Amino acid sequence: MKYRATNLSGMTLMGFLKKLTGKLALLMTLCVPSAEAANQEIRALFTPDPAQPNRNVFINKTPNSGYCAIYPSECAANQTFSIQVPIRFNSTRAVVPGGGGVGVKAPANWRQLTVTNRDTQEAETVEIRIIGMGSRYVLSDTAANLVGVTDMLEGHQKLWTDRSWVYAAPPCLYSGVGSYNDSAYRFFWKTPVQAACTKLPAFTIPSMSFENMDFAYELRTPNPLGMSSGLYTGSMVYSVGPGADFDMGPMMVPDDSLLSLDFVLDVQHTLKVDLPPGGNKVTLEPEGGWRPWIESGRKPTRIYRDQLFYISASSRFRVMMQCSQPSGNSCPLRGRTKFALVDTRLSLPDGIEGNNGPVKQLLLNNGVWYGPFQPRFYADRKAGKLHFEVYKESIDVVVGTGFNDTFSGDIIVIWDSDV
Repeated sequence: MKYRATNLSGMTLMGFLKKLTGKLALLMTLCVPSAEAANQEIRALFTPDPAQPNRNVFINKTPNSGYCAIYPSECAANQTFSIQVPIRFNSTRAVVPGGGGVGVKAPANWRQLTVTNRDTQEAETVEIRIIGMGSRYVLSDTAANLVGVTDMLEGHQKLWTDRSWVYAAPPCLYSGVGSYNDSAYRFFWKTPVQAACTKLPAFTIPSMSFENMDFAYELRTPNPLGMSSGLYTGSMVYSVGPGADFDMGPMMVPDDSLLSLDFVLDVQHTLKVDLPPGGNKVTLEPEGGWRPWIESGRKPTRIYRDQLFYISASSRFRVMMQCSQPSGNSCPLRGRTKFALVDTRLSLPDGIEGNNGPVKQLLLNNGVWYGPFQPRFYADRKAGKLHFEVYKESIDVVVGTGFNDTFSGDIIVIWDSDV
């Protein structure tokens, strides 16, 4: 490092060194990294299941780690999931009899967070609670040496006043599993309530650590049928350490003081409308066809057709009818010199409702959106109808005496899940 002589003008060597030391101290302060939270993504997916149309739930897509990865049958039986996060706890002093204990305290009460659709900004509420917690403790010596025995398991059992760590300290509950070696013990306890579950040492432990943190969680998610398609994201931040949300005892200090659970709820809806073969060409006729009118000469009272369609829908949608030719509320069928107006009505299958309940014979006006229509459960290829009928005032035009013509036109029905 080079200094110009002018930098020392009017300054003693001691003063210069003090100034330089101050600068170095400032630089050292700025280089200290800031504490960051441990992050863990929790992902869940909803897609409609034709085999279970009434099952409107999210499926967990977060890979199990820790306890549930090692003992999957235990978690499958309780429909729970577990995650292991690399947060290590180290004792700040010796763990001694009468000097307090170590254990777990989990945020077992339900907590709410908001998840927001990245595209639409719609917000929904998710609830989470922690229903199990565990780790693997590591001792500074073998358990047998610490208690003065030779058997490995006997050492772990005698080291604590209430047997080994496979047996949960109250109010936590036994999970049914545990594993150990000469100086370490893996455990996992169910946490039904938000309270400390403490093991008390029967012998002095110079130092110990918990090498990671496992937790099992339960989710309450909103009804996906009422949510738009897309990704909903949000975060829940927990504190970690003595007196915090995740707590392993007053002398056990973690290397991360925050844990952020980052939620991603993926909603993938279905909206599909199918017509039977030939259903895109609709022929309007009187009751019983045209022959009775031709043979009797009596004017038909109705000229219509009910067209079947099949809809698969797992979320709300809306419908619009459009005429292919300029018109008012109804669409024209045009002949060579005249035209007739046609009403279009919509009937949806049971289980799909509008604001006023079931949708039956809903009149559709040209260029107007109707809905939203909401499935109460996943509708998988359910039958609905479009009703087309010539205006009564237009029947005379179609069947006028001495008049021979063909009336035709296009009517477009648009189904939109982007509500």
